[in-house]
Amino acid sequence: MGTRLANKTALITGGNSGIGLATARLFVAEGARVIITGRNQETLRAAAKELGPNVLAVVADATDITATEAAIGKGVDKFGKLDIVFANAGIPGNTPLGGTTLATFEQVIRTNITAVFFTVQAAVPHMNDGGSIILNGSVISVLGNPGYSAYAASKAGVRAMARVMASELSPRGIRVNVVSPGAARTPIWNGAAPDAAAFAALEKRISGVTPLGRIAEADHIAKTVLFLASEDSAHVQSAEIFVDGGATGSPAGAPVFRA
Repeated sequence: MGTRLANKTALITGGNSGIGLATARLFVAEGARVIITGRNQETLRAAAKELGPNVLAVVADATDITATEAAIGKGVDKFGKLDIVFANAGIPGNTPLGGTTLATFEQVIRTNITAVFFTVQAAVPHMNDGGSIILNGSVISVLGNPGYSAYAASKAGVRAMARVMASELSPRGIRVNVVSPGAARTPIWNGAAPDAAAFAALEKRISGVTPLGRIAEADHIAKTVLFLASEDSAHVQSAEIFVDGGATGSPAGAPVFRA
């Protein structure tokens, strides 16, 4: 058990799965009280049971601003004012030119940009000065992956918003930073790689174009979020940290290019 977040209260949206759940687990181990939200009652209940009495799980779809506000209210009543917000909830979405409906495109933007903004807006009045906000970005914002216009735009939007939020919240000493994962072993791939064989093929392909030759574990990202949430990053403001094994920074170093 660590103490890096002793006496801190954190909110994690999408805290019932993947990176959000891994982060909740780590935050609790470091002494925090954690409010997790998500859409799925069953996985939330399981997460709360696993993580113990320092976790409050509340059903709230990130796109439902009223539900998010209510969840924050419940959490603050139970654990006290917020010190950390990890706006993690997001959805993937395939939106190729020539094959995309307006509804599909707008759902990605609404979940990945609009809901993130309103989550932060709802949380800020309940935050202590000197707190930390972490937004979940993605390597997709820079890689130009075909079929991902809405998702890429949404994550580039998250990066841009973080800079603005940092300017607005700096007078209160609140830091706003972005963690941008590369491919990680999480349920976000269930649509693109529905079974073990499909995932293995996907993992092999992505590992080949990643300098470190692997995909991330959820914990790699969670530990970076912990750094940004803690006093270890006290002077880090409006940064974006890529946790992608070098995929964006040094793509030419990937295994596929080696002699």
